[in-house]
Amino acid sequence: MNIENIEAFVYINHYGSFNKAAEVLFISQPTVSARIQSLERELDSVLFDRLGKQVSLTDKGRQFLPYAQQILQTFQKGKHQLQSKARILHELKIGSTVSVSNYLLPQLLTHLKQKYPHMLFKVTTEPTDVLIEKLKAKEIDVAFIRKVMNPAFQSYLFYEDPISLYVYEGHPLAKAGHASILDIQFEPLVFFECGSLDWMRLQRVFKSLEQPPQIVYQVDNLETAKKLVVQKAGICFLPALSVQDEVKAGRLIPISISETAGISLRTSLIALNGENAEYITALLEHESSGSEID
Repeated sequence: MNIENIEAFVYINHYGSFNKAAEVLFISQPTVSARIQSLERELDSVLFDRLGKQVSLTDKGRQFLPYAQQILQTFQKGKHQLQSKARILHELKIGSTVSVSNYLLPQLLTHLKQKYPHMLFKVTTEPTDVLIEKLKAKEIDVAFIRKVMNPAFQSYLFYEDPISLYVYEGHPLAKAGHASILDIQFEPLVFFECGSLDWMRLQRVFKSLEQPPQIVYQVDNLETAKKLVVQKAGICFLPALSVQDEVKAGRLIPISISETAGISLRTSLIALNGENAEYITALLEHESSGSEID
């Protein structure tokens, strides 16, 4: 009996749809149908009643379901056990966005190397949507991305980076350390755009104003945005992690604005369901231990 046929049966029952099961399994809907037909031939039983797009278990399907779930669970446990044993001395392929690669990964990789000294770590830096596709294709094992909802992934909030306004040394707002959104509406603004929901919230604050801030530079690279502010080309909303060195050196000064308080850039750690649990745990333990990101 083919384990993939049993897997398709369990997933269709769980999601109530051939199409949804196909999406989660990363295969086509005709392939899912073919697997169920094969399983039904093997069992000499019809497992689903099909009414248009709606599907429900037959009596035979309900009888078979607990056995199918047990078979699939046992197989997955055995597979994960073998993989975890084999992978200890092998490699871990990590995907991350640019900001995570620049500001979080150096310390995280050092931590992982101490915990797994014989392991090779490979890092791939790509946008979130590319990393998701690579994870689906198993080209990477875990990924640090912006928030995403997908039933095929286990997802954990890994890091929350507050977004604040930063001005250059000597700027009129630098001495006060706080301002109203109205105070910056005539300031030349560098706008770092990463396309996440967090930045959309910031744009909504701008659009609520009768006179929105004057965006003179719109860039998609954090380093470019920072350097424009340091060179006094404008002021910019930036995630705190990216400007630690400049703030310590006094080249950038954070300004508190009540209208944008609570906006942050969230990084999630994801993996395919049931896979790489040991490394996910090691990374989450490191983050929750209170280790400072230097």
